[in-house]
Amino acid sequence: MGDPGLFTPRSVTWQMHGDPMMWVAGVRALYFQALHPRAVRGVMQNSDFRNDAWGRLMGIANFVATISYGTTEAAEKAGARVRKIHTMLSVVDPDTGERYGVDEPELLLWVHCAEIDSYLHVARRSGFRLTDELADRYIAEQRVSARLVGLDPDAVPADQAELAAYFEKVRPELAVGPEARAVDDFLLRPPTHPLLVPARAVLWRRVAQLAYAALPPYAHELYGRPAPKPTTVTRQLRATGTLLRCVPARLRWQLPPKHILRAMSRLGPGSRPAPYKVGR
Repeated sequence: MGDPGLFTPRSVTWQMHGDPMMWVAGVRALYFQALHPRAVRGVMQNSDFRNDAWGRLMGIANFVATISYGTTEAAEKAGARVRKIHTMLSVVDPDTGERYGVDEPELLLWVHCAEIDSYLHVARRSGFRLTDELADRYIAEQRVSARLVGLDPDAVPADQAELAAYFEKVRPELAVGPEARAVDDFLLRPPTHPLLVPARAVLWRRVAQLAYAALPPYAHELYGRPAPKPTTVTRQLRATGTLLRCVPARLRWQLPPKHILRAMSRLGPGSRPAPYKVGR
């Protein structure tokens, strides 16, 4: 057996992060994270995502996959790289002239919580079966991810109740400004080659619309764009999850960044992520 990394095949993270609905959940996280003006400003002022949309998305996917399925050394190095980059980046508030770092704990915490809430919410609502106990376990496991980006794990929500309390506390700070509008427009119409515009309209926009629909009601109110009824959204998420899970896992995992296949090669076929293994 090789090094299982920071998460092991016995973790909820290991099993859940291999689910194809994590792509939809990742887009929901981007919508959600953009609601914090100070956090999204950091992305807008320090990222070239509008000119390198796919590079930005694949960078996020590679980081999550590395810390989920990579070796301990690879995960720790990925975290150290992110922390180092964050220390070099700052943001200027255009209204007040205040300069602040993107690594402020409250900003890192918002990004973390919006991300894990999105992963958990989309997975469960799309049919990935998790009891409340396992959902709490997943949130607690993700404090490891929080540590990697520079947060004190003890200051990070450890279960659903603490996560809900955090969102209730931070809601007054959320708003949709020019930066959030830019993210919204980007997610609906990411730059692409002219020949791929029809595919973007047929495939990507459906993913983006479903991810948006899965946001909490107060997020829809802030964006000012309605979403289908919750029952309709749940039905769409379940249908999409069922369809994507019908694609053979080996075929899905051939897509970059291929960390799951590398983990299975390192640890053996018994480490293959699968929903039925959660909690065993």
